Amino acid sequence: MKIEKIETFLVPPRWLFCRVETSDGVVGWGEPVVEGRAEVVRAAIDVLAEYLIGQDPLQIERHWQVLTKGGFYRGGPVLSSAVAGLDHALWDIAGKVYGAPVAALLGGRVRDRVRVYAWVGGDEPSSIGDAVAEQVAAGMTAVKMNASGQIQTSPSVAEVNDIVTRLAAAREVLGDSRDVAIDLHGRVGVAGARRILHAVEGLQPMFVEEPVLPEQMAHLSSVVETSTIPVALGERLYHRAEFMAPLNAGVAVVQPDVSHAGGISELRRIAVLADAHGAMLAPHCPLGPISLAASLQVSFATPNFLIQEQSRGIHYNVSSDLTSYVVDPAPFTWVNGHAEWNPLPGLGITVDEAAVRAADKIGHSWRNPVWTHEDGSFAEW
Repeated sequence: MKIEKIETFLVPPRWLFCRVETSDGVVGWGEPVVEGRAEVVRAAIDVLAEYLIGQDPLQIERHWQVLTKGGFYRGGPVLSSAVAGLDHALWDIAGKVYGAPVAALLGGRVRDRVRVYAWVGGDEPSSIGDAVAEQVAAGMTAVKMNASGQIQTSPSVAEVNDIVTRLAAAREVLGDSRDVAIDLHGRVGVAGARRILHAVEGLQPMFVEEPVLPEQMAHLSSVVETSTIPVALGERLYHRAEFMAPLNAGVAVVQPDVSHAGGISELRRIAVLADAHGAMLAPHCPLGPISLAASLQVSFATPNFLIQEQSRGIHYNVSSDLTSYVVDPAPFTWVNGHAEWNPLPGLGITVDEAAVRAADKIGHSWRNPVWTHEDGSFAEW
């Protein structure tokens, strides 16, 4: 069996899918994308395909090594995401060939269900309360929200107090038996992050995500040590070596993205590294169905797993939702806030190829917003 064909599909709202076909007719699907740079990743897939065509698809680790190390210049979000999507597809093929879910090939599942959280939005505390109540009614046991909208690098007293008010509105609805996490998105500086963690400590969020930018990692330990709140990060880290510094700084939760950090193969290794540091895995995944299916396979097989992000109803997915490109949405139906074990082979989903090909004819050119502060200077999104 050899790899015969590799195709990519630019599908709304902001995703990129890849399809790998073998000489035996087995097809694997992946989701290689950098949000806002999907076309660039598509070009990278074309280059990496030069190596993969004609190869045995079941030699996944051999191919991962060549794809990530075969070029003198390595890493970065574009190349790592391109490798990730191809890695998804090869694992999908392997599962279908062996007649087993990918999680079984990773050593078997260590749990029967995976806890997931829902995104909630709204700039005002009243709308946040309504959004959280809706998720509670749907059976969710955890939610996550942005801590703020646009915010100054050194936040004002009013801005910090607004974060507390928003979080308090969510906590009031959730009570003490459900969880809420907040995402700072690297929007404030190191000192601002310390102030915010101290201010929200009494509300006990499950974690505070990305309090500082990746380039400020040298100061991360001072943020971690300022509060008892678990600190989480990792969506903008692409290799296990990049997780060493945050883990040594005391980060409690790592959040690699299976579509950015080298795929299933590397996500598994990052989880093992985190486990050795006493940290937990909460995979980042605000993307499409293939990415989530791949991420769930790792989550089912990872002992130090905490919770899984997922994008059903997320604000990005205006034109298409998580189930728009799959034949059966059942794998993405949450039961009491959990994804149930899926015994289907490979990634466990059937991609609606006709819908994907039709969507690719429309395509997309999604870009993230570019924000500025009141004085016209650049603001983190």
